[in-house]
Amino acid sequence: QVQLVESGGGLVQVGGSLRLSCASSGRVFSRYGMGWFRQAPGKEREFVASISRNGGTTYYADSVKGRFTISRDNTKNTVYLQMNSLKPEDTAVYYCNAVKCLPLGTVQPMCVPFYDFWGQGTQVTVSS
Repeated sequence: QVQLVESGGGLVQVGGSLRLSCASSGRVFSRYGMGWFRQAPGKEREFVASISRNGGTTYYADSVKGRFTISRDNTKNTVYLQMNSLKPEDTAVYYCNAVKCLPLGTVQPMCVPFYDFWGQGTQVTVSS
């Protein structure tokens, strides 16, 4: 049984930074692309960023490009999300999941969650 455990969230002021971590167990971590998603109050869960199995390819939602960086350490079965220049609209619960990225031709692939379950998430609150 795969487990996903997110951590690193908190309360931060506008312009601040946080680093989220997601530890995965139960399956061979390095076989899967991984991603971060977030869900703000009253909104649907949305894609934030993804990283390929070997870390060589990353994708980002337009809203976080240039501010967030996804990375992974396959020796630790962990994926990270470095978040800089945080804005109030980044406030949400952040979740990780394995991902499958579906090609859409010339535009960035659409990455969707691979597992049909989620961890507990980690709350990020950006105050103005």
